[in-house]
Amino acid sequence: MSASPDPDPVRTPPAAPSVVIVGAGPRGTGFLERIAANAPSLYGGLPLDIHLVDPFPPGAGRIWRRDQSPLLWMNSMAEDVTMFTDDSVVLEGPVRPGPALDAWARDVAAGRARPAAAPAAGSGAGSGADGGAAADQAGLLAEIAALTAQSFPSRRVQSAYLSWVYERTVAALPPGVRVHLHPTHALRVHGPREGRQRVMLAGRAEPLEADLVVLTLGHLDAEPDPDQVELAGFARRHGLLHLPPDFTADSDLSALPAGEPVVVRGFGLAFVDLMVLLTEGRGGHYTGGEGPGDELVYHPSGREPVLHVGSRRGVPYHSKIGYGLTGERPPLPRFLGPAQVDALLSGTERPDYDRDIRPLVEKELGFAHYHRLFAAHPERTRVHWADFEEKYAAVGPGSPELEALIASAVPDPADRLDLAALDRPLDGVRFASYDALQDGLRAYIAGDLARRHDPAHSADLGVFLGLLSVYGQLVRLGDLGDPGGRWHGFFSYLASGPPGPRLRQLLALSRAGVVRFLGADTTVEADERGGVFRARGASVPGAYVEARALVEARLPDPSPDRTLSPLLRALYDEGAATVSAAGLVRVDPGDGRLVERDGRPHPRRFSLGPYTTARSSGAFTRPRTGGPAFRQNDAAARSALTLLAEGAARTVRAPSPSEAGR
Repeated sequence: MSASPDPDPVRTPPAAPSVVIVGAGPRGTGFLERIAANAPSLYGGLPLDIHLVDPFPPGAGRIWRRDQSPLLWMNSMAEDVTMFTDDSVVLEGPVRPGPALDAWARDVAAGRARPAAAPAAGSGAGSGADGGAAADQAGLLAEIAALTAQSFPSRRVQSAYLSWVYERTVAALPPGVRVHLHPTHALRVHGPREGRQRVMLAGRAEPLEADLVVLTLGHLDAEPDPDQVELAGFARRHGLLHLPPDFTADSDLSALPAGEPVVVRGFGLAFVDLMVLLTEGRGGHYTGGEGPGDELVYHPSGREPVLHVGSRRGVPYHSKIGYGLTGERPPLPRFLGPAQVDALLSGTERPDYDRDIRPLVEKELGFAHYHRLFAAHPERTRVHWADFEEKYAAVGPGSPELEALIASAVPDPADRLDLAALDRPLDGVRFASYDALQDGLRAYIAGDLARRHDPAHSADLGVFLGLLSVYGQLVRLGDLGDPGGRWHGFFSYLASGPPGPRLRQLLALSRAGVVRFLGADTTVEADERGGVFRARGASVPGAYVEARALVEARLPDPSPDRTLSPLLRALYDEGAATVSAAGLVRVDPGDGRLVERDGRPHPRRFSLGPYTTARSSGAFTRPRTGGPAFRQNDAAARSALTLLAEGAARTVRAPSPSEAGR
């Protein structure tokens, strides 16, 4: 089965039923894979037209497109990234196994698989002239050949994997299912609840006719909020530079001046990308760091700005854990599983996060932590696990009885789980000077790196597994399980941080004076009299930094009144889509159908991805971890195919032999 751009910009409605998928990145590809897996049993060989709408090449989409700096990495190891289901996933459809990223790389290196060629210029991710494309492909193949299971791949390697997954998925579609690519934007969806939908596309006069529409839009752009508008106006009045929240690879960083201070607000993954592009991306390089006692050293090119970075926590996201699980895995879920979620959803009173959900989350994470501690490091405990587990289950979350139990069973406070201290490590900590803050933060980051790469602290890995389990359960609760995005922010900070090598680079940049830390509770003021941005943190009372440039290192918040997606904006305005308290698009947690203003799920419109109340943890799934995104994709695909088959049985003629052979 092949896919090609639709050659006819104005065409009559097809005889076959049709689906429009808006967004052809990883989530759109994942949904398409579930269509291919379920169609033989649910769709009975009927014809189907699938229209993929995305200005970027299918598979990778915008975020994982090929034409990004090769310096930018994934924040997951190659062995932890898969686009394929396995028998750990709870789903109704068939499991269709496939290689994780590291296994695919081995297949490519051995000649058993071939990555797609670089997209042609003008496709949305072009690489330039033929010679440049050949060099790009050669460099990509060299990267793939060098990849190991524990490597952190570049985004262009992941782009090649995603393109290959897309091509394999299209090839697996049954005969009679045709895919049409539309490299443009979708502008609007309209049509009756029980009838065909019409999708308006940019640059096309006639709409696409569809029996149902699936939105897999990925990360969304947004207009600036009032605070950003005010800062942008201040910057224009004083000739300053203000870069609002954005996907870092899309930001124009060329105007940030060499040698000048730049205030950066945000200390997560967007900051890491910014740090890379403004240092190595401007010609700097590292030496050393080969052995345990060999310190990494950064050698500036002289073109770097000086980055003064701060955030609410004042510290970077925790490093990825640098070792694997050995021995017994915590038996999760234990205190927050399907039964508890069912009880929360079936109650007569709306669940309250702080009262009803957070205690279960904390008890689940504590269980994961102590199970791992007792299983892997029993010498650091005083009682038998069976006794501890029985008493742990009997006492209330956060109760004095629980604290007493833990204190009696785990003698070293360093082995006890303190979620509040993990979340806000600088709370109440003050430094005598700005320079003392730099020393203190370097010590904190170095300590985090050492701990996250030392199996002696493998209770941290237990908490990580607990976080994944909790996230999978909270998906069913939608916005009830994540008011204001608090849970997602905590999860990202603790479980979805940068690779260890990135934090080693951060330490080297700090020692070189290229990065300076602002501390916790960072605020930025617009000084009209001085005509500068002034940033300060609570960690050093009275200290501040002035700069003529401010970068907001975070993704935009796509609230309904600010989204730059004309498609979503129109759906909001018409009441055809609603949002949660966290600003996420409300969807049916079962199969992802869009929830309208009247509370009813739309039978012919689905929405999947990080902008919805059913978002799943992380951008990709680790093999053998259950994969909530796979379950969501499967449920949506099965609902879609069931609806399409019912309609096709009533209205669609059988395909001619020539059509069936296409």
